Amino acid sequence: MAFEREDLTRAVQAHGRVVRVVVADLRGSAPREVGAAMLVWDGGQSGTIGGGALEYEAARTARTLAADSLTTHPLGPSLGQCCGGSVTLLAEIYNDRRLKSLEGSVIARPAPGAGEMPLAVKRLLAQARGAGTMPEAQLLQGWMIEPVAQPDRTFWIWGAGHVGRAIVNVLAPLPGLQITWVDTAPDRFPAVHPQNVTTLPAADPARLFPHAPVGAEHLILTYSHTLDLALCHGLLGHGFTSAGLIGSATKWARFRHRLAQLGHAPDQIARIRCPIGNPALGKHPQAIAVGVAAEVLQSARDHQKRTRLA
Repeated sequence: MAFEREDLTRAVQAHGRVVRVVVADLRGSAPREVGAAMLVWDGGQSGTIGGGALEYEAARTARTLAADSLTTHPLGPSLGQCCGGSVTLLAEIYNDRRLKSLEGSVIARPAPGAGEMPLAVKRLLAQARGAGTMPEAQLLQGWMIEPVAQPDRTFWIWGAGHVGRAIVNVLAPLPGLQITWVDTAPDRFPAVHPQNVTTLPAADPARLFPHAPVGAEHLILTYSHTLDLALCHGLLGHGFTSAGLIGSATKWARFRHRLAQLGHAPDQIARIRCPIGNPALGKHPQAIAVGVAAEVLQSARDHQKRTRLA
């Protein structure tokens, strides 16, 4: 988990006083992990720390908070939750002035009652500055440490039809994603879209590949088989981390044949997966989107496992 500085900034700009409640530590079983956070203001909130009763009480308390607080909550005895563990919550009051103190790629600050920055915290910050090694969210010797959220996966979604819109709506809330959304005209996009989504209209979308990072992940799902083929052809010539194409087995067989005629090797063509999502879930746009989101989450977990083993 990471410190969503942009979300906090937007909330303060919209509501003035905002309390950020973050899971600072836990013991035993708990609804959410360390670093999970929610924002609370008069009349509303966003995000979640999990555990209905825990979150309800934390939000209620946050609205009357006079100063930052660090509190520990046994989930079973005090809140009647079946998790059985305990959660330590750090609640911090933010306004425009305090926002200006949030600098750097790691946010480190003392929790209420903590003293000067301990050596262990200084070492973590030095590693982050020198080697770019981001620490995990944690409460360390009374200091709360959180890396600032940065997009770590870039998606290019080609097509703003029913399936494209469903996929964007499902993927955009996931942490760490930056989405570029391409279609042939501005009116193909909805009037409002999530903050981490950039819409990019282009009469000839295939000409946009020079602007796409080679490490991006792509989903091709336009209204036109001709355009889909042109995008697959362009993508194979440009480079990518992963690519998916909407369609049936018959469509993909024809595309493989045509892409081979265009000079692409079989092993390169095979890097494009088709169909996308989980066909067993059905062809409804939302069902396809759910299947795609599952693939995205699974690939992230697989990457984390490989990183830990490396």
